[in-house]
Amino acid sequence: MSGVWTALMGLGDALAQHVILAACAIGLGIAVALPLAVWASRSQAVARGALGFASLVQTIPALALLALFFPILLSLRAVFGPNLPTLGFLPALLALSLYALLPILRNAVTAQTNLDPGVLEAADGVGMSFWQRLRLVEAPLAAPYIMAGIRTAAVWTIGAATLSTTIGQPSLGDPIFAGLQTQNWTLVLAGCIGSAGLAIIADALLGTIEAGFRRRDRRLWLGGGIAVALGVAAAFASQADFSGEDDNTVVIGAKQFSEQYILAQLIGDQLEKAGYRVEYRDGLGSAVVHRALSSGNLDISVDYTGTIWTNELKRNDNPGREAMYERIVEWERENTGTLVLGRLGFENAYAFAMPRDRAQQLGVRTLEDLAAVAPQLSVGGDPEFFERPEWIAVRDAYGLRFGETRNFSPTFMYNALDSGEADVISAYTSDGRIAADDLVVLEDPREALPSYDALLMVTPSRADDARFLAALRPIIGKIDVRQMREANYSVDRTDGDKETPAQAARDLAKDIGLE
Repeated sequence: MSGVWTALMGLGDALAQHVILAACAIGLGIAVALPLAVWASRSQAVARGALGFASLVQTIPALALLALFFPILLSLRAVFGPNLPTLGFLPALLALSLYALLPILRNAVTAQTNLDPGVLEAADGVGMSFWQRLRLVEAPLAAPYIMAGIRTAAVWTIGAATLSTTIGQPSLGDPIFAGLQTQNWTLVLAGCIGSAGLAIIADALLGTIEAGFRRRDRRLWLGGGIAVALGVAAAFASQADFSGEDDNTVVIGAKQFSEQYILAQLIGDQLEKAGYRVEYRDGLGSAVVHRALSSGNLDISVDYTGTIWTNELKRNDNPGREAMYERIVEWERENTGTLVLGRLGFENAYAFAMPRDRAQQLGVRTLEDLAAVAPQLSVGGDPEFFERPEWIAVRDAYGLRFGETRNFSPTFMYNALDSGEADVISAYTSDGRIAADDLVVLEDPREALPSYDALLMVTPSRADDARFLAALRPIIGKIDVRQMREANYSVDRTDGDKETPAQAARDLAKDIGLE
């Protein structure tokens, strides 16, 4: 339990960011829902349309809704200019506000439309104007029901806000996603406790306000409101930056697997030694990372030649390692302005892996051998693999047709092999668990899979920053695949010697001579 307590004590910034995001989303939801409810109470067509739209939004999974705002805001940059944020707070705010809309709107509309007609007639009879009737009669009568909707919206929003990690907004989802990727269940538990505790506290405080409205007890609802306001104000105050050193802050992006967490920490440590303030945006998808980097929402990230070759250049050929690298450097410079500072020194390629005993039993050494028995087998891949051009290329080159395809988190793919949930997985060649779990990496004689050299990528606005680049150059070419495998395994291992990505990054820095 001491480990969980220590993890909980380290959630301060994530908790504050979570409170700010949830409070702003609920506030925006209220600001939209209440005027709409007044209008809807006087028009059946508006009521049907508004409630129908809000209900439709609720059918979209929160993760998908959050992700959809990234390309939407990216396309709006042509109208609002290049400074429009496409990652982080703004898309998370808009998505979660829509998610909070339904319970507030439905309760407000229901309360308005079910007010006692006699009371409304009496208000009209004494000569009240529209605004007087709304403020003095309708609002007090509807307030308890509206607050019930706000309570529901608050709980939903606080829970859904954990998913904002996937689009670069810090939240209590950070320890949850990091823990899932590295199988650090203490982090997962701490994030869940933090999120659940916040939802319980918010529900209790908003419930106090609801009770105050219901009992016409001003002290009760005012006290609850002040407590909520103080909590949100404290979160804002804890995140206020009075240093005025925004240009000295570097945002590092990382994808959804252990190697990326480790490399992000390694880069961050190097930049902090050079005097920069570092922020991390973890758990991002490949396309999101690349676009966020080129658009200036991230300052630096690690990507891979094969990923850029297939995702961005839309190429499915394999011209060889050097030709691919040179073309990518040229393409990034001409099309995005992103600087490819250099290769880190190792390759993390997609490869197909099987348990050694299972491969020997089936007589499988190459992907050609695998194709013959694939209909009897189940294949596992990370959540994006089966939509990637690499899978399509290798599938078509060898005629791979598996009996079942399954998606797993990158870390859980290896557990799937161990438990028999998958017979073969799309592994990564720099993963330490390949050797530790005694897996066989199947040969690719037709070279359907491209090379995946790790690249250090710098956003266009930092491409000419000599001080910034000087801090990063000592990493270029220094990490070999053995060192990366050891670092990855130190985080992914399941025994008591597991390290955090930060610890693994420090060990890796010593191993390559940075410390």
